[in-house]
Amino acid sequence: MPRYFFHVTHERHEPDLEGEELPDKHAAWHEATVTGGQILQSLDGKLTPDRGWRMEVVDEFQNTLYVLHIHAEMPK
Repeated sequence: MPRYFFHVTHERHEPDLEGEELPDKHAAWHEATVTGGQILQSLDGKLTPDRGWRMEVVDEFQNTLYVLHIHAEMPK
């Protein structure tokens, strides 16, 4: 089964060194959206304007499959 990695950047880069074995890239997308939602919820107000949150999903060969971006900003 292939291994996928979910690298997160928010205030600092947090590489996923273990990854997770999943059946395919569609399962990796599902895991990214579920896990991403849980991480964003756990920020508990720490996402501030002009500061982004990012998750990059890569396969075991370090090919980027998906990138999720959340960017908070204050309108002028």
